[in-house]
Amino acid sequence: MPKEPMNSFASKWALITGASSGLGLDFADLLAAQKVNLVLAARRRESMEKLAADLRRKYGVDVVVEAIDLAAPGAASHLKSSLDARSVTIDVLLNNAGYGLHGALLNTPIERTTDMIQLNITTLTELTYLFGRDMAARRSGHILLVASLMAFQAVPSYAAYAATKAYVLALGEALHDELRSHGVVVTTLCPGHTATGFDAAAGAATTALLRLLTMKPRPVAASGVRALMEGKAMVIAGLANKMAAFSNRLTPRSMQRATLKRIVDG
Repeated sequence: MPKEPMNSFASKWALITGASSGLGLDFADLLAAQKVNLVLAARRRESMEKLAADLRRKYGVDVVVEAIDLAAPGAASHLKSSLDARSVTIDVLLNNAGYGLHGALLNTPIERTTDMIQLNITTLTELTYLFGRDMAARRSGHILLVASLMAFQAVPSYAAYAATKAYVLALGEALHDELRSHGVVVTTLCPGHTATGFDAAAGAATTALLRLLTMKPRPVAASGVRALMEGKAMVIAGLANKMAAFSNRLTPRSMQRATLKRIVDG
């Protein structure tokens, strides 16, 4: 397991979106272990309240639960206003909420696709803007955007999802340079296939090859937090995933698509 990050966010407030499951659970535990106070934001209040109670007991940190549908239009502004009313200043933003849809675009109800785009792109961008603006004014802050290994190529059966993550990667790398002079670090984490329940939520079966490539969520989350603390622009979790991303520089895009189709669909 990768070495976990050192304690440089202690006593600050971190907002974790998508905090009720998947990588959000490990982000929360990693930061709470470093004495970071947390705001947990997702739809499922009951699971977040249980997580909050566990973190308070284990680490003695303050934890605020915000039950909110982040895919709803205006959710980012609503969340920001709620935290402003509580006088909670966010020093670390982990834009983790998001999901994928497996299957042909034309066979997927367009409402589901646009809901995914709203969450993966629009809400993420709004949260980054709203909290990033405050950080820039204070000349201090850290933002982690969670993209995907799929951000590096087009992926049949995940066409719209991969496109949303390509947006997140491009946005994050650009903002890393834009906000650096304002004292704000922006880092983009690109996980490969991770044991988070992503496939079940996306409506996909896990192929034998994907099972071989699957990482546990803890080292993925730890690599993202560590890269954020080190001020990196981007990190790909796992050696095999780093090699896969690098190989894209050497292969035709048609070959990339064919390879990903075999990996994803068998």
